[in-house]
Amino acid sequence: MKASRKAPERVAHPLRPVFDQRSRVLVLGTMPSPKSRETGFYYNHPQNRFWKVMAALFDEPLPASNDEKRALALRHGIALWDVLAECSIEGAADGTIAECVPNDLRLILDQAQVEAVFCTGAKATELYRKHCEPVTGRPAVRLPSTSPANAGTSLEQLVEAYRAIVPFTR
Repeated sequence: MKASRKAPERVAHPLRPVFDQRSRVLVLGTMPSPKSRETGFYYNHPQNRFWKVMAALFDEPLPASNDEKRALALRHGIALWDVLAECSIEGAADGTIAECVPNDLRLILDQAQVEAVFCTGAKATELYRKHCEPVTGRPAVRLPSTSPANAGTSLEQLVEAYRAIVPFTR
């Protein structure tokens, strides 16, 4: 029996961006997943490998709490947010995103010394290039998604791809 699709839902981004004045890298997803919205922090789906990648990149223990995750990102000059402030989406399926309203990335870019912008996945990159790059004037580098939907990419491959952010971190 085929699983039924979830009806599109209008979602407003509920999470504050993670950054400080020392942030040098901006990492953008599309919109927090239902699990991330429920738990109040970025990349919090149990099978999302973002925090495993970050821990491996910086040779640190895997952060467990939201506070530990925030501290790891800030310690290395990484700002976290998403391309979208609002959209219609079915569950966590980026392919269903419609009716987009972008975040105003100037909130971070005007306060931090961001040297590089990275997007996690094809959809985040596509949406950034369409909605944000014309405003920011900054190109973004596409990184593979750490989502469980991208199971064909191994943790080792993700870590290798994400090494691109390291030269911009502290």
